[in-house]
Amino acid sequence: MSGTIEIWADGGCQGNPGPGAWAFVIRSTSAQVGRSGFSRATTNNRMELTAVIEALKELASHDDLHGRPVTVSTDSQYVQKGITEWILVWERNGWKTRAKKPVKNADLWETLSRASRALPIRWVWVMGHAGERMNEECHRMVEEAVAQGLKQGA
Repeated sequence: MSGTIEIWADGGCQGNPGPGAWAFVIRSTSAQVGRSGFSRATTNNRMELTAVIEALKELASHDDLHGRPVTVSTDSQYVQKGITEWILVWERNGWKTRAKKPVKNADLWETLSRASRALPIRWVWVMGHAGERMNEECHRMVEEAVAQGLKQGA
């Protein structure tokens, strides 16, 4: 099967830090899958990273999608620039910034690096809350997951 796999990912918090959630939608020519999750105490950046990591985990569980090109769309410049630009320096510097300080969220960056290393991924930044339908859908899923998590006392 050919064709690019499209992933949209979003994360957010009520307060930062605070309760938060992540969400993704994966779309291929044969299927569409969406998932979300909640965390009682987290940060916006952790949820943005978790959304992409969870999407790549889901993608890895579908044998029929292996080897196809992937486009990941995120409204987080932190994620997009981090994975395409900054991560090379961080890895070379032992997960330290150019200022020799520990990289924030290094655990998630390492996981994302491993999960994305062997995939033909194109990373795209999209402006959040600007009407991009799938980005808006992920944002809605994030808000719903936060509300549900708080309601359930998770």
